[in-house]
Amino acid sequence: MYEQYWGLNEKPFQNTPDPRYLYLSGQHEEALMKLTYVIAQDLGCGMLTGVFGCGKTLIAKVILNDLGQDRVRCAFITNPCFLEPSELLRAIVRGLSPEVTLPEKKTELLADPLLEKLNNILLNNLRDGKQNVVIIDEAHTIEDMHIFEQLRLILNFQSEDRFLLSLIIMGQPELKDKVDASKPLSQRIAVRCNLEPLKEDDVTKYINHRLRIAGRKDIDTNPILSSETIKQIFKHTGGIPRRINTLLDLLLMEGFAKKVSRIEPDLINLVIKDFNFS
Repeated sequence: MYEQYWGLNEKPFQNTPDPRYLYLSGQHEEALMKLTYVIAQDLGCGMLTGVFGCGKTLIAKVILNDLGQDRVRCAFITNPCFLEPSELLRAIVRGLSPEVTLPEKKTELLADPLLEKLNNILLNNLRDGKQNVVIIDEAHTIEDMHIFEQLRLILNFQSEDRFLLSLIIMGQPELKDKVDASKPLSQRIAVRCNLEPLKEDDVTKYINHRLRIAGRKDIDTNPILSSETIKQIFKHTGGIPRRINTLLDLLLMEGFAKKVSRIEPDLINLVIKDFNFS
């Protein structure tokens, strides 16, 4: 709707995990490097925590994108809170081998046959030159401690010199306490990373990065947001990327509607009031 008006090829502030839009702040770069190292060096398990909307899922997508589909088979579990342990196993098996045929009824989902099938899939993928990666997103929503125990058990799939799969667990900060309550799993986590909201100077870089990716050519010489506007965006979003995206999308739309040449703080106040942004 507003793309052409602002000199853009596409919307820059969509809340979708598009790897092109990852802004590598210091903490994001560190998390990306450490979790990639977990997978590349077969360390077994890594954990990424952070406040909501700080870019955890995006980092996971970037890692998979960088590794390449020809090198990785991945089971990406996004709603673990709704799964029983056997259903979690089924989802992992299906993710690592999409062509496999599995029973649909809960009464037919037995852990032992699923574990045996999973072991065979892991070995077959490795023989085909593919790494096995299991990513559990929103893991802080898990209430059944048997799920964490099941995750520990799949880390038992090892050869003499390596893990047969890499497990990445992601969630909001309360995930740490839940994992630490499962001592056997906690002890198997080789790397832990945590993401905080962006600092104010990073907010400017974050916004400009996304505008460049979306096609704005002269963002440095012809900024569309004043420095005071950036300060207000930081104030109202707390530096959380998802909130920044939501507010910026509304601002670009409102700025287009009012035909302004640059977004000033008064427009922020209007948008916050009209759209009940809080």
